[in-house]
Amino acid sequence: MNFTNCVHLCVDMQRMFAEETDWHVETLAGVLPAIEALTEPHAARTVFTRFVPPERAEDAQGSWQEYYEAWPNMLRERMAPEMVDLVPSLQRFVPPAAVIDKPVYSPWWSGALHQQLQAKGVDTLVITGGETEVCVLSTLMGAIDLGYHVVLPKDAVCSSAAETHAAMLSIYDSRFGIQLTACTTQDVLDQWRREG
Repeated sequence: MNFTNCVHLCVDMQRMFAEETDWHVETLAGVLPAIEALTEPHAARTVFTRFVPPERAEDAQGSWQEYYEAWPNMLRERMAPEMVDLVPSLQRFVPPAAVIDKPVYSPWWSGALHQQLQAKGVDTLVITGGETEVCVLSTLMGAIDLGYHVVLPKDAVCSSAAETHAAMLSIYDSRFGIQLTACTTQDVLDQWRREG
């Protein structure tokens, strides 16, 4: 692992997933300490993404309209505005950490994040957050497609579905070994200490 030109990209650690909503991710609280530990020493090199639902289902494009018809309570017209916020223990890092909002699973959809990272010479991303087989998957695959080396601390990603979470971690290990380093949070912290 080489973290000289690295950014920590933390996916969708928001109140609407942490609290009792239709999208509650029970395991989110369990990975928060690992994500806090990764953010603390390098907050200025951390980017938090936020998944932002539309105000109304009809504001969404294509099949996203059907998606929100299935999850009407998660539309912004029905949800308290603060539910889109990062969980409080991560909000304290902003700034210097940055926040990128997205209306879809992938943070790469507009091209803006990639442009910002390229302007800073970033070539490696430590990806954390949730959910392992949805937004983390979309973030990770997009990063690989764009040529980033991905470091995935497996104890810093979470999901509401244990079976598919475990299956996805196995796939990351077995299929993407050249472009992805699966490890632990402690492995990343130890490497950062070695590199000063």
